[in-house]
Amino acid sequence: AEQALQHKLISTYFKLLDEHNILPGAICFYTEGVQLVVEGSPVLETLQSLEHKGVRLILCSTCLNYFNLIDKVRVGIVGGMGDILEAQQQAGKVITL
Repeated sequence: AEQALQHKLISTYFKLLDEHNILPGAICFYTEGVQLVVEGSPVLETLQSLEHKGVRLILCSTCLNYFNLIDKVRVGIVGGMGDILEAQQQAGKVITL
């Protein structure tokens, strides 16, 4: 889908999680998804709110480095694929967006 539509959909999804206090144990960001956790992201405030409420935001360090975004991270914990795999294994259910 076009980037504008992608941002609209993910923004609505995260806002609904936040507003209705539907708090997953973790949200993992990898590939292009890491662009959502850096300065200028249209969902940054909502992600900061979710993190403040206890949601672990796990960011792929390889992806951040690939896109040259490591210094622009504004929310979440920079980890590796091992951290993402561990979060997925601990989850009762995994949803991929």
